[in-house]
Amino acid sequence: MPHSQSSAQRGRVRLARGASPWLLPTVATAAVSLARSRRSGRWAAVAVPTTALAAGMLWFFRDPEREIAQGRVISPADGVVQSIMPWKDGRTRVAIFMSPLNVHVNRAPLAGTVTSVEHIPGGFVPAFNKESENNERVVWHFDTELGDIEMVQIAGAVARRIVPYVPEGTKVEQGERIGLIRFGSRVDIYLPEGVEVAVEVGQATTAGVTRLDRD
Repeated sequence: MPHSQSSAQRGRVRLARGASPWLLPTVATAAVSLARSRRSGRWAAVAVPTTALAAGMLWFFRDPEREIAQGRVISPADGVVQSIMPWKDGRTRVAIFMSPLNVHVNRAPLAGTVTSVEHIPGGFVPAFNKESENNERVVWHFDTELGDIEMVQIAGAVARRIVPYVPEGTKVEQGERIGLIRFGSRVDIYLPEGVEVAVEVGQATTAGVTRLDRD
């Protein structure tokens, strides 16, 4: 069922869990350089790039509230549909490319129980590259009303850390936050056989908002 939120809640933006190792040192450095720039021209020169970097980090790690859409399967990620590929077992893989400008908190595509969260080591080629199939990734499986649903978070050239929020055995609501990929990356979701895809290649998606299936 979709979550009901007030206008104030939807307008509120928080920072993503798992951002601290990158965000805190950057903001602290910017704060120190700004404080010292009042007395030193050298620190003023340092303050400009460090403040810009801190602002960029704050923007990257934003985690806005969303009014969760209705639908059997909703997008787990903000980004652009990179490919839609029929799979040998009858499923359809929808790959969503996330640029560094997107929100990088991922959400549960359906309500259900997390049956497995598997980390698989790998490389770090750009997520839009075909060889990214062998990148560092986390494979999720959800037990849902549509059966087993597989979702894969794939690290990119810059994204060197995937941070799951919930462990195996957790019951999640549709649209609930389940993890973070730091910096550019990709999320794949496998729609069950018989589920018609409602998006197309090149279409922008919003996590928790864009419906992926068609009635």
